[in-house]
Amino acid sequence: MESSTLQQRSHVDNSIKNPGIFIETNVNGTFTLIDVARAYWMNKPFEYKEEYKNSRFHHISTDEVYGTLNETDLFTEETPYAPNSPYSASKASSDMIVRSYQETYGLNTIITNCSNNYGPKQHDEKLIPTIIRKALSR
Repeated sequence: MESSTLQQRSHVDNSIKNPGIFIETNVNGTFTLIDVARAYWMNKPFEYKEEYKNSRFHHISTDEVYGTLNETDLFTEETPYAPNSPYSASKASSDMIVRSYQETYGLNTIITNCSNNYGPKQHDEKLIPTIIRKALSR
């Protein structure tokens, strides 16, 4: 899958136009990855194969699973989930799949709910690339 396609699958506006692809990528994709990790790393629930006993499944989510932030509060790990778009709902769903594999199978997992990250392949419509383009055009 091309990186531009993946970028389009992490953009809220695109999830409103075509929510199904976000379910496919975030829900079904996460399920596929974590189930393969479980089958490959573990003998049975709560028992890792010796060579994988230090393995961890790192699921990268989004802060958007917590909903809309007001001007004064901050999100914490205790903030209830309140997704407001198909994108954030698909990410919240994938978070729950990961959590269920930790609880049901003892899979060592971590979920990070970061805000937008900046990098060379970040979607052009995000804040930092937009500011850079505007600064360069002056």
